[in-house]
Amino acid sequence: MISLNITVYKIYIETLNNKVSFFVLEENIMPETYLYVIIIIVIFLLALLASAIKIMAEYQRIVVFRLGRLIGIKAPGLVLIIPIIDNYIKLDLRTRVIDVPKQRVITEDNVTVDVDAVVYFRITDPEKAVVEVQRYDVATSLLAQTTLRDVLGQQSLDELLSKRDELNKSLQTIIDQGTDPWGIKVSNVTIRDVALPEEMLRAIAKQAEAEREKRSRIIIAEGEFQASKKMTDAAKLYEETPMAMRLRELQTLQEIAREKNLIIVPGGDIGRVAGIAKAMTKEVKK
Repeated sequence: MISLNITVYKIYIETLNNKVSFFVLEENIMPETYLYVIIIIVIFLLALLASAIKIMAEYQRIVVFRLGRLIGIKAPGLVLIIPIIDNYIKLDLRTRVIDVPKQRVITEDNVTVDVDAVVYFRITDPEKAVVEVQRYDVATSLLAQTTLRDVLGQQSLDELLSKRDELNKSLQTIIDQGTDPWGIKVSNVTIRDVALPEEMLRAIAKQAEAEREKRSRIIIAEGEFQASKKMTDAAKLYEETPMAMRLRELQTLQEIAREKNLIIVPGGDIGRVAGIAKAMTKEVKK
C-alpha cells in the first residue's frame, strides 16, 4: 500500500481591535483516501476522452450540433466530439426496406382488396434527414401507405392485376417527390400481394372459365372453316381430274384393308376398276 503523507497547517485568523493575528493551531496528515480520489478523477478524464473519440464506418455519417446549433456533417473515419457541449446523431446511408402493412383499398369499380407493398429508400442528404423531419423512416412509411391507397383507388381491378409494373413506377415517382425535401431517395416500390375476397375469387374463376370456353369454340369454328375450305378445293380438283378421285378411293380401300378380318365388297365403278386391275396383274405374272 502506497501511503501519501501531506502536512497541512490550519491557520485561523482572528480580528480583534482592528488587528489581524495568525495562530497556527494544529498539524494534520492527509489520509490515503485522497489517493483514491485522484485515481477516480484520472479515470473520469480518460472516460471523457474516450467519449470524445468516434470511429465512423464508410456508410455512416454524423450530424453534429454544438450548443444546439448545427455545425455540419462529419465524414467517415476518426471524429472528435466535445463532450457535454456537442450533441450528435448517427445516420446509416445504406438502402433500407420498409414493409408497408396491408391497406384496404376500394378500386374504381367498387371492389375491396387488401394490398401490401415494399419500399426501398436511402438517405441522400443527412442534414435534411435530421433537421427537416423528426423521424424520416416513420414519415416515409406513412407517406407510402397514404400514396398506396390514393393511387390504387383510382384503378380498376383489372388494371390493378395486370399493370403492376406501371403502378410500381407511378408509386415510386409520387413517394420520391414527397420525400425529396427530407433528403430521402425512394429507389423502388413493389406491390407484393393483392388479396381478393372469396366472392370475387369465385366470380373471377367463372369469368376465366367462360373465357376459356369462348376461345375453345372459336378455335373449333376456325378449324371447321379451314377444313371446309380445303374440302372445297379438293372437290374442285377431283371434278377436274376424275382419275384422281378413283385413286383416292383405292387408297382409302387400301387403308381399310389393313385389318385382316375385314372384307370389303365395293360396288359400282370401284369394283370394276379393282377387277380390271387384278386381271392386269395376273396377265403380267403370266
